Amino acid sequence: MKLILLGAPGAGKGTQAEVICDKLNIPAISTGNILREAMKNGTEMGLKAKSFIDSGALVPDDVIISIIKERLVQDDCKNGFILDGVPRTVAQAQALEEMGVEIDKVIDIEVADDTIVKRLSGRRVCASCGASYHTIFKPSVKPDVCDRCNGQLIVRKDDEPSTIVERLKVYHELTEPLVEFYKERGKLVVVEGVEGVENTTKLLFEKLGV
Repeated sequence: MKLILLGAPGAGKGTQAEVICDKLNIPAISTGNILREAMKNGTEMGLKAKSFIDSGALVPDDVIISIIKERLVQDDCKNGFILDGVPRTVAQAQALEEMGVEIDKVIDIEVADDTIVKRLSGRRVCASCGASYHTIFKPSVKPDVCDRCNGQLIVRKDDEPSTIVERLKVYHELTEPLVEFYKERGKLVVVEGVEGVENTTKLLFEKLGV
């Protein structure tokens, strides 16, 4: 099964991608990972991407899509794959189509913005050992103190409410139009993100029929 995973930051895409991979025995492919792999392997497109990154420029859509196409012909993608984090824009989705990349289903995990802000802003990370906590879902025994090493629990920059709101704004402007794009093509599967990872997973597999 060839899938694309959509959803705002904090919607739980990464966790669901791992579960789908294990269930269907297919790889998850993210933009960051394939860019690093292509540059490490010194492929033609990898070297081209490196030239943009080294100069401080954004890697153009055509280069990113070409690298994705290179990745999708590898043996582990014969039974399918999950694209996570790409396409990010309608232009990238159109480029995928033009390059002949076929997609079976596009899963959109929908979670309300206020729920996402609540989820992400409650996260805490130990400054010493990196252990993760959440003020509501996984609190430490002592407030702001790591259970493991007694280190200080901090809020990462990405988890500050103002940063989360900005990330959501960018998602709604650039990526959310993909929902309508794939709906028009009859490929969209909407999954309501609910409390409890396993509950969302159950809904997801029901929608996919697996």
